[in-house]
Amino acid sequence: MDFLFYEVVSKPLWLWLMFLAIVVTLMIFDLGVLHKDDHEIGVAESLKLSAFYIAIAVAFGGYIWWAWSTGTLVTSDGTNPVASYFQGYIIEKVLSIDNVFVISLIFGYFAIPRKYQYRALVWGIIGVIVLRGIMIAVGAELVSNYKWMTLVFAAFLAFTGIKMLFTSEGETDVSKNPMVKLVARFLNVTKELHGQRFFVRLPNPDTNKMMLYATPLFVALVVINFADVIFAVDSVPAIFLITTDTFIVYTANIMAILGLRALYFALAALVHRFHYLKYALALVLVFIGFKGFYSYFFGKFDPYLSLAITIGIIASGIFYSLWKTRRVQLDG
Repeated sequence: MDFLFYEVVSKPLWLWLMFLAIVVTLMIFDLGVLHKDDHEIGVAESLKLSAFYIAIAVAFGGYIWWAWSTGTLVTSDGTNPVASYFQGYIIEKVLSIDNVFVISLIFGYFAIPRKYQYRALVWGIIGVIVLRGIMIAVGAELVSNYKWMTLVFAAFLAFTGIKMLFTSEGETDVSKNPMVKLVARFLNVTKELHGQRFFVRLPNPDTNKMMLYATPLFVALVVINFADVIFAVDSVPAIFLITTDTFIVYTANIMAILGLRALYFALAALVHRFHYLKYALALVLVFIGFKGFYSYFFGKFDPYLSLAITIGIIASGIFYSLWKTRRVQLDG
């Protein structure tokens, strides 16, 4: 059993396996127990399921605190793993709200019924686990070998935040997504859904031979994962400016994404009420960018102060959005 203590990216193998076991168990429980039969998920069920995933994320944060306080967990960069984990988790969670709008457009474009959407989102987590892992590994390698990359990340985030403050949102045309064209080029795609199936065997209309076809549900899944990679371009640099410890970066990202799938149906119904949260998020990105410059030239920024500022800005954006859109709720 000595192999369990081999270090993988500065952490023992058993720690990585433990986290992946938690993720796999949650997915099996979600798909095999909670959603064994496909059904439409309402706002109330979505909020309850989201509360469950938030509780799991907080509990895992509690484990990080315990492991850190007992010396079991030591970060590779010497940062406070508890503050870093929760700050990364919160930022990733809020960044995901924009992702919800895009996901709803994708499902609408492919005419995916609500009862099949959740299963597609959960299966999409597998792709996210792999793709985020690759992006985080590349980011960790860059930061480890080129310290000045933190300045590049900081400048990118500050620029992104400023751009968000002064740029209006544009319409998203799913039909122009390159992944839609790529899948259609290499795979035969049915025009209609076949229940919850991603692939089906059907006779070729010309030869009558049985062929493998992808369904629109599979294409939607591919496009959603591609969209997640685009959104990760913001979130991954943001968390690397909080901590460069790969384990904290990865776990905070994945925990937030696991909960997003559960929260999707509530957010999709209420996203219009969080219009001004975009500006709060923009300020957070500018702040994280500023913190990156500060840490590079003057030393570490207090982690708990950074966490408090992040929570304060986002909370202000949420409350202001709800207050400004209260008439929309009343009229509805």
